[in-house]
Amino acid sequence: MVEATKLPVKTEKSSVVAPQHWRPFERLRRDIDHLFEDFGGDFWRAPFRQMERAFGAMPAVDVCETDGGYEFTAELPGMDEKNIEVKLANHTLTIKGEKRDEKEETKKDYYMRERSFGSFQRSFTLPEGVDTDKVEATFNKGILTVTVPKTAKAKKAEKKITVKAA
Repeated sequence: MVEATKLPVKTEKSSVVAPQHWRPFERLRRDIDHLFEDFGGDFWRAPFRQMERAFGAMPAVDVCETDGGYEFTAELPGMDEKNIEVKLANHTLTIKGEKRDEKEETKKDYYMRERSFGSFQRSFTLPEGVDTDKVEATFNKGILTVTVPKTAKAKKAEKKITVKAA
């Protein structure tokens, strides 16, 4: 039978802590951020956030291939069809939009006027075999749908192949 005895272990605490990531400009960045915060408002800290306020972010576009063609669906809440432009050039589909929002409020002891503007542009390269002469765009309740049909040749190009056991 072996007897074990416990011995005291001396541990030393190091006064030097190795940094996880060396960031030489971190303090400078923080100081500049604080300087702009002193001016007040989010515009100075993030001037490009103005577009995010107008749209919430860059609008998402869903792309779906169907048997007859391709369908692009974009959610554009608060926009009108007159503020949306859809172009097709060199097999590239481009969706552009601009949103302007103005609020004005007058009370007994103050007057407030807020404006926000934002624009976006999304471009998609179309595959071969689409009929560019029959592209259609519809806008209903904040949803833009662009339908790009396939040519008859592209529809017939797909062929189902039977898998046989070897």
